[in-house]
Amino acid sequence: MSKIKIKKATISDLKIIRKISKQTFTETFADMNTPENMANYILENFNTEQMASEINNPESAFYLAVLENDTIGYLKINLGNAQTEKQKENTLEIHRIYVLQAFHGKKAGQLLLDEAIKIAKQTGIDSVWLGVWEENHQALHFYSKNGFVEFDQHVFILGDEVQTDLLMQLGIKNH
Repeated sequence: MSKIKIKKATISDLKIIRKISKQTFTETFADMNTPENMANYILENFNTEQMASEINNPESAFYLAVLENDTIGYLKINLGNAQTEKQKENTLEIHRIYVLQAFHGKKAGQLLLDEAIKIAKQTGIDSVWLGVWEENHQALHFYSKNGFVEFDQHVFILGDEVQTDLLMQLGIKNH
């Protein structure tokens, strides 16, 4: 059985990161949102310029989950000013863990999460945090199972709809 490998992404991975972003976002959220809101979000957030600037940001990093020769998902982490919301000092944000639906259940998400925690430990980070849509029960369960606890909420705008993201964190010192 092939093993999933995690490797750091570079700008040369832009095309596959965009493809996974669009496909995963659609697979995960299309059933619960309007086609217009979905299309606008994808256009604004996963276009070539936006994704290239994220990949090139020195305070962000992307890690790919590769099975055989196929990239099946990725992790995006943010440090410092790249974080989408100001938290206490010395935190790392998991901005995205996107795994193609066909590969759910193969532990790619767990490996990507473990990579983020490993990086946090290696760099002396105090806590890892992330935001999850309150309706994304599968993700909420996954993060809770991994020791993340809800500490706040914030508003997430998807087109003309206001949604609530639950903010969850994991302390690294005792993990």
